[in-house]
Amino acid sequence: MHAGRTIFSQVMDHLPLYEFRNDVRRYRGDYRLRTFSCLDQFRCLAFAQLSYRESLLAAPAKLYHMGIRGKVSRTTLADANEKCDWRIYADFARHLIETAREMYAGEAWGRCLKRTVYALDSTTIDLCLSLFS
Repeated sequence: MHAGRTIFSQVMDHLPLYEFRNDVRRYRGDYRLRTFSCLDQFRCLAFAQLSYRESLLAAPAKLYHMGIRGKVSRTTLADANEKCDWRIYADFARHLIETAREMYAGEAWGRCLKRTVYALDSTTIDLCLSLFS
């Protein structure tokens, strides 16, 4: 049995989480939260996005080793998504984009990063074809 750290937790180590924590403090993201912090929410969303998961409920014992300390359930994530200020993630994304621009400024493809970068939600929305024909 593997006793080391998960790859996901190693990837999270490379993110400037001090910037994320500053954004959480600025917008009071963890105000009146008991168990599921904004950082737990971020890690859940990042893991789901990076691993193409639709649910984190399949492996709750492994979540702790990925750095997710709070209890994860559908209602917990839904409540966190509803209550957490979106500006926390917008500011953190701007910081990550700026970091990428600085890191790859000398690269040939890094010139593309000088222009504005947009992140779009990739959520699939089911539509009724008969309404749009």
